[in-house]
Amino acid sequence: MDGHAAPGKMAPGPYLSPMNSLSIARILLVEDDPAMRTLILRVLKENGFEATGVRDGRDMADALGQGSYDLVLLDVMLPGQSGLDICRELRRTSQVPIIMVSAHGEEIDMVLGLEMGADDYVPKPFRAKELLARIRALLRRAANNGNGAGSIGSTPQDVMVFAGWRLDRRRRELTDPEGVAVDLSGAEHDLLVSFLENRQRVIGRERLLELSRARLGEVNDRSVDVLVSRLRRKLGDENRLIRTVRGVGYIFTADVAVL
Repeated sequence: MDGHAAPGKMAPGPYLSPMNSLSIARILLVEDDPAMRTLILRVLKENGFEATGVRDGRDMADALGQGSYDLVLLDVMLPGQSGLDICRELRRTSQVPIIMVSAHGEEIDMVLGLEMGADDYVPKPFRAKELLARIRALLRRAANNGNGAGSIGSTPQDVMVFAGWRLDRRRRELTDPEGVAVDLSGAEHDLLVSFLENRQRVIGRERLLELSRARLGEVNDRSVDVLVSRLRRKLGDENRLIRTVRGVGYIFTADVAVL
């Protein structure tokens, strides 16, 4: 098919549909268990979402090559390529919101999912109401951060500059001092904004938990530390911009200009 990647190959993103406040959100579910896939798809459709289900990473790549989606629900345990590897690959090319779903509810599984670039993590078994609430919250955050079609342009207060870096909040675009774009997951973007808005002030872990909970659901000190570590790596930062205040939390040390 013209303009699409070869079957099973992931084409460049962003795979985001032009969602606005009046449109129906499109969700791509990647789940290999037929019964579970059917159940989740039914719940999504009965609650007003347009949902498509596929069984593995290859089928997901084909679906993304043929259309755009507002959110991906991705199971961890999949045949062939694991959900974690798929998440990492997808995050390299797209900022589409990703919720990982797994039968393993251990903290290490959640941490790995966040490390791979997921925005949220839901352990099985889960209540339908909880899953729907997570999906709606993440879609709202994505729309507010500029993933939707409402992101026409940036107003001056949307641009924040620090240490040569530039963050366009509405477009959710981060560029380094050389002007090179740096990809951020939704959770990483929100964390960076929290630091910029509270620069040169110590932010305790509990406060960071409050700022992150809407996106990450049930989080803890460890998951916040993982996010901070990921953000530091993206910034090429060795405790220079984000300093650890032992036993308390973190402080963002750079001056921030709002353009």
